[in-house]
Amino acid sequence: MQGEARATFGRRVFTKYEQSSKPVIAAVNGFALGGGCELAMACHIRIASEHAKFGQPEVKLGITPGYGATQRLPRLVGRGRALQLLLTGELIDAAEALRIGLVNRVVPAGELLAAADAMMRQILANAPLAIALCIEAVDRGSDATLADGLNLEANHFAILSGTQDMAEGMAAFLAKRAATFTGR
Repeated sequence: MQGEARATFGRRVFTKYEQSSKPVIAAVNGFALGGGCELAMACHIRIASEHAKFGQPEVKLGITPGYGATQRLPRLVGRGRALQLLLTGELIDAAEALRIGLVNRVVPAGELLAAADAMMRQILANAPLAIALCIEAVDRGSDATLADGLNLEANHFAILSGTQDMAEGMAAFLAKRAATFTGR
């Protein structure tokens, strides 16, 4: 039962990152193995240094991943590639992680934190309500039919169409200036 309690706790913590309405970016430099890789997968966006390595080596220890890799990895890289990584316990480098869709971007190690910060600043320059509802639509829509996902998206669009942020965004676009969003 101790293993189940540990897995439940870890899954609960990582799910908080995954379900956050605020964007979470993982900046991976070095090894992201087992729980470290699972934590990165729970983030909305993953940026890796060119030296990063990823893997789920739990089978080499006689266990399975406990914090979500068997569920998140196939959703990111596809069933076949996920099973290959999970069943072999092999490590992959940052270039391969990018190629298969495990990470969004690879940068030189010295630029990793600056790249993550720049991406976060780019995201935060946008309307906070729109950001939160984009995250929600992607998360809820991934478990829905296409029709239900499209209805969810249309509902979010309708909600945001009546906000001060939408009015500000349109006015800023027409005036060719940066928008100042307030989250209302």
